[in-house]
Amino acid sequence: MLKTLAATGVVFSLLQTAQPFAWTTPPPPDKIVIDVATVNGSGCPAGTAAVAVAPDNTAFTVTYSSYTAQVGVGAQPTDLRKNCQLNLRVHVPSGFTYAIAEADYRGFGHLEKGATGQERANYYFQGNAPTAFISHNLNGPFDDDWQNTDTTDIASLVWEPCGQERNFNINTELRVGAGTSNPKTTTSFLSMDSTDLGIQTTYHFAWKTCP
Repeated sequence: MLKTLAATGVVFSLLQTAQPFAWTTPPPPDKIVIDVATVNGSGCPAGTAAVAVAPDNTAFTVTYSSYTAQVGVGAQPTDLRKNCQLNLRVHVPSGFTYAIAEADYRGFGHLEKGATGQERANYYFQGNAPTAFISHNLNGPFDDDWQNTDTTDIASLVWEPCGQERNFNINTELRVGAGTSNPKTTTSFLSMDSTDLGIQTTYHFAWKTCP
């Protein structure tokens, strides 16, 4: 199960920072292809989520262009919670299997004093039970980039069964609460979207060879 590793306020280029995990098999040399089977949720309307594989096969990134939860002036009642479920087909070369060892989430947030924000996610292969949600909380006042990282140790990795291709599901959610702030005069939001590709989420592969 993925667990919390760290949270910072610095945004980096995801493909540049994606590095192989020292305790895993090196990634396969052949190209990895990821197809988006389905996209559902208020945080990722059709055409607003894109997936790209890192050139060295150590990770893949997801870029959103319409993923913001908000509360207050200009917000609708349903805007306080946004979610997205990605159903992905990861095509890997024969003789290899993978797990997701680490997930990095980045975005920008503005929370008025007294307001609260939350990012959470869970993951599972088709046919398996979903993992428990891993949650990260923010409290206002806050006005900055945010970063949350979920990680797991090698003994707890969940691997795709060798010789089988099972879709991989990622569920994410953003929530914002007014708390003690005044939603009639202020607006608080938490965003995971990017119009310039500068903010992405990254999922780091762990690889191993099949018998």
